[in-house]
Amino acid sequence: MANFSKISVANDARTELHDKLNLTGAEISVNNLPAGAGVPFVHYHKKNEEIYFITAGKGTAVIDGQTVELSAGDWLRIAPAARRQFAASANEGISYICIQVRENSLEEYTADDAGIEQ
Repeated sequence: MANFSKISVANDARTELHDKLNLTGAEISVNNLPAGAGVPFVHYHKKNEEIYFITAGKGTAVIDGQTVELSAGDWLRIAPAARRQFAASANEGISYICIQVRENSLEEYTADDAGIEQ
């Protein structure tokens, strides 16, 4: 298992995968907010953009004062400096994955970063 890590994630309120998977280029968190609940703080980042994938439910994100409706299947990218806060809808919880990476750091991707063995 030197070249990979595998874990299973429960339905905890928040699970950060950085330490659990020994991540070296990204932080990923799995988040579950019950109906009517919200993240109790507004936050921003100094260097990292965040990419959110809504896996289930409904809710909102307030980004720089603008309310964005969210539902299962939505993807959302937020620049580091943007102030953000998330909440579940009043009658339905929301589950989402947040991927945090250094803004403007992507140099190669997909086929450009792949090696193919024959």
